Formats: sequence, C-alpha cells, structure tokens
Amino acid sequence: MSVSDLPKKEVNVLKGHEGAVLAARFNKDGNYCLSCGKDRTIRLWNPHRGIHIKTYKSHGREGQLQIMFRWWRQTNLLLGCGIGRVIRKFRGHDGGVNAVKFNEYASVVVSAGYDQSLRAWDCRSQSTEPIQIIDSFTDSVMSVCLTKTEIIGGSVDGTVRTFDIRMGRELSDDLGQPVNCISMSNDGNCILASCLDSTIRLLDRSSAELLQEYKGHTCKSYKLDCCLTNTDAHVIGGSEDGSIFFWDLVDASVVSSIRAHSSVVTSVSYHPKDNCMVSSSVDGTIKVWKT
Repeated sequence: MSVSDLPKKEVNVLKGHEGAVLAARFNKDGNYCLSCGKDRTIRLWNPHRGIHIKTYKSHGREGQLQIMFRWWRQTNLLLGCGIGRVIRKFRGHDGGVNAVKFNEYASVVVSAGYDQSLRAWDCRSQSTEPIQIIDSFTDSVMSVCLTKTEIIGGSVDGTVRTFDIRMGRELSDDLGQPVNCISMSNDGNCILASCLDSTIRLLDRSSAELLQEYKGHTCKSYKLDCCLTNTDAHVIGGSEDGSIFFWDLVDASVVSSIRAHSSVVTSVSYHPKDNCMVSSSVDGTIKVWKT
C-alpha cells in the first residue's frame, strides 16, 4: 500500500452521542460500525451512507460485566462493556470493565477489569461464574486480545502478558510504561501496544521482542486505540491533540498525519478489505475516512 492509498479524505460525520465517543469499530465485513459513548449507549451505523440505525441504551454503571448478544447479518455478534439491553449478564469483576473480546467461535468471552484481572466466561453455559480468572497483573487491565490458544492482556502495570491456555504457561513483556491498548496484526505475528509515554510499540508475539517504536503523537492521559491497515503496511494511531498519525510499519517514519477532530481521538478502526477507516473522539463525533 502506498501513502496515497491511505484514507485521509473525510466522507461522513456520524453524530448522535451526547458527550465523548469512546470507541468505534467496523463489523466483520465492514458494512456497518458500532460506537460506544460516555452517554452509556451503543449505536449501530451504516458509516458509508452516514445513517444511524439503532441505539442500545445502558442499565447504568455497575461493577460487573454486562454482555448483550444480538446476531447481525453475516452472523456478527454485538457485545457491550457495561452497556446495553442485557439479555445475558456475568458478574464477577470488582470494579469497572475496560474491555471485552469474544473468541472466534463466540463461545467464550474474556473481560479485562479495573480489578487487575482477566476473566473468561462460557457463553453456552447457564452459569454466571467465570470459568477462568487470571490475576497476575498488579494494576488495571486495559485491553485484551485472543487467539485460538492464548489470552493476551495489556495493563497499566506496564506489561503485556500472554497466557497459553493449552500449555498453562505465561509470558510477560515489561514495557516500563503504562499500556492502555493492545491490538494484533492481521497476520497474527505481532502485537501493537499503545503506551502512556506517547509511544506505540510493536512486539513479536512469539518471542516478545521489541521490534519497533512509533512516536510523534500525544498519548499521556487518555486510552487511545491503535491499529494496523488491512495489509499490515502502516500503523495508525490517534492523538490527544485531535490528529491521526500514519507510520510506516518497518522504519517507523511518520508518512502522514491529519487533523481529524477538534478534541482527543479515542479510537481508530480500519476496514477489513477496503482503504477506509472510522475514528471517534471526545468531541462527540465519529468520522468516516476514505482514499
């Protein structure tokens, strides 16, 4: 992918949230996106047409994980982190839930909590108790990724920890800075870790070796997402000054940046197939970007 192919043209602005938008994500085929906000709602959009489809409202902030299941077209599942009309509820975290993630079969969901733990829940069971608790972190767990056999968590304690469920083994990589978001490369070989020293770090998933560092943005106080393009050629991250940065994966140079929002860019999500992304911000908007 060349720099000219990066999605830097604003094509739609999605409005509806009252207050900050905390995250926005494409669904599996990229036809729809979800957003969640400080107003305790999840909203479903057609980002390509700029249409709001549905709002799912909260039952309030509680020290528990609340997960709402709803089948999308193309059998995509919707889940909410403390948000939504709840038809299935799991209790257990002692404090807020920072992130949730389904496994690829949607049979297990893993949650990351302020209580310094990761918890796995069986979606097929009638039990509301976790089937596994991982509590080796020493501070809030902010983000989680899953593979077929591993649970990977990023924590404010500065570590990215990989738990091999099959082998019963834990690998820990201490980055020395609070980690507020992790994401996996499309080829599954690397982990991106966004840290509160305004640095995104690229880690080899098998060896935990630090491969590269990406700088230029500001990330000191907010949880900011980072991701890779669908070809893994470029790293994308938001900034507290309202900008979005694009880095070359290999040499870590800033190949482009855009002033995307009037306030902090909380998340970026790249389309699974096309040169398109959505971003969300504390300014209350979600924006759609194309080439």
